[in-house]
Amino acid sequence: MKKSNVMTIRVPEELKERIEKFSALQGVSINQFALYTFTKELAELETRSFFRQQLKSNKKDILKRFDAVFNDVPERDVPEWDRIK
Repeated sequence: MKKSNVMTIRVPEELKERIEKFSALQGVSINQFALYTFTKELAELETRSFFRQQLKSNKKDILKRFDAVFNDVPERDVPEWDRIK
């Protein structure tokens, strides 16, 4: 089991009430809800940062690969229901 640490944070009263509400709706403790929310948001931030870095360093290569994939898609008529009017 990983070692746990205690972290105290200050939040506005309205945010605290929202956290309590959603943790109750999920049927979990405030602590579990906070851990899930922090973990999810950090993962999204890390992913966004990763892709921004990739785009910054490999933009030409990435665009070239996209073009190669899209060029392999065969030409076909667009159905009437899928046309922009």
